[in-house]
Amino acid sequence: MPLIEKSINVNRRSFLLQAGAVSLSTGILATHASAAQDVSATDRERMRSVAAFTAQTLSTDHPMAFGALIVSSATGERLMRAVNRVGPDHDPSAHAETLTIRLACAKLGSASLKGYTLYTTCEPCAMCMACALWSGLDRLVFGATIADAGQFVSQITIPAKEVARRTDMHCVVAGPVERELCMKLFTDPRMQKAFAIWKKQ
Repeated sequence: MPLIEKSINVNRRSFLLQAGAVSLSTGILATHASAAQDVSATDRERMRSVAAFTAQTLSTDHPMAFGALIVSSATGERLMRAVNRVGPDHDPSAHAETLTIRLACAKLGSASLKGYTLYTTCEPCAMCMACALWSGLDRLVFGATIADAGQFVSQITIPAKEVARRTDMHCVVAGPVERELCMKLFTDPRMQKAFAIWKKQ
């Protein structure tokens, strides 16, 4: 099992309950947005799962707000999940999405992820969206928006749907899904402290 999959002792239920309290205040708007994009209850459940997985990093030396999960589009079986590793790996391309795609392709022994869906706590940047397109993913579902993330850390603020629109490669992009829940990752005091350190580097 990859190191990134190791379980970290945190209170997952507490995180979900705390974030849920925030999402209740905008639940009507979130419901309308999701319905308009054919987002299912399963999509929301999987986004909550990847947000909780990502939240495990908040109690480590390398807190991250960016996490991703790849599952089979047909069965929902998990193929791979990972968090951003730019700092720990000294690799500017090791965003959660690209890293998860790399690990998933290595596991399959193939450069194609056709038949799979990627869930990510934040709308992918142009680099990550391009990687998703080149990998042939069926769908990409995101939580917080790229503009949300841009409030806290530098971003290339080109919408993922715009990147997807400018290609002949097909990938359905849906989001935001469980936006308020994913935003809790960004606003957590431990993540805010990490962002402040990143800005100084």
